[in-house]
Amino acid sequence: MRYGVVLFTSDRGITPADAARAAENAGFDAFYVPEHTHIPVVRAAAHPQTGDASLPDDRYLRTLDPWVALAMAAAVTERITLSTAVALPAEHHPISLAKTIASLDHLSGGRVELGVGFGWNTDELAHHGVPLNKRRTVLREHLDAMRALWSQEEAEFAGDFVEFGASWSWPKPVRAGVPVLLGAGGTEKTFGWLAAHADGWITTPTEGDLGTKIELLHRVWKDAGREGMPRVVALAGRHDAEQLARWDDLGVTEVVFGLPDRTADEVRGYIGHLGTKLAG
Repeated sequence: MRYGVVLFTSDRGITPADAARAAENAGFDAFYVPEHTHIPVVRAAAHPQTGDASLPDDRYLRTLDPWVALAMAAAVTERITLSTAVALPAEHHPISLAKTIASLDHLSGGRVELGVGFGWNTDELAHHGVPLNKRRTVLREHLDAMRALWSQEEAEFAGDFVEFGASWSWPKPVRAGVPVLLGAGGTEKTFGWLAAHADGWITTPTEGDLGTKIELLHRVWKDAGREGMPRVVALAGRHDAEQLARWDDLGVTEVVFGLPDRTADEVRGYIGHLGTKLAG
């Protein structure tokens, strides 16, 4: 299995560049950051963890732009994968977002991966003009439009929410395409969407019964005619060697540990200590 860390970025504490450099030095394979463009003060959408309008962490109000954060991380690292857990492409125009992601992939030497979500905060999505019942459709169209720009010399796209005529757009991603991972609850509906439009699954922080859900994912993946196996990225809490061994047996391909909301020195120490445990 690969190992990564996710930094809940904010305008306080350790910077993304500092955390990514520490993670790479400690032997980690991947560095993730989240995205919220803003949080509406008045919301009907309940947070998945609290079950109401309250937020479990004030960093939701303070998250940095993920692509600026990852660009800073790219500048001070050489090997570690740069990704999102998760980004919200439905909140951006795909032409400009495709340019941003391709530019970062080009400048980082092909290290970018795109973790995406449908978005639990429907009020936030509504501010971006995304209809409540069309989150999945908008995300699919935005991904398809970006993939056209990344892969075609003269790209064009026509959908219900995105449309543009033949256009040139460089740079292209270093690889044939930027890998896309879907972060969402492990249901058959989710896995059906994933098998059609993504390359792997990022579990939710409270996901249970991974064995049964990974079996379901593999079945849906095969039934969709996809070759190989989907990637499975499991979000973890504390280091647990027995759990990691079980996950490895179940088909988890990467484990990502959340970083604490502490001082920069404390976070660097945490990363180093965790890296030593995993190497042992």
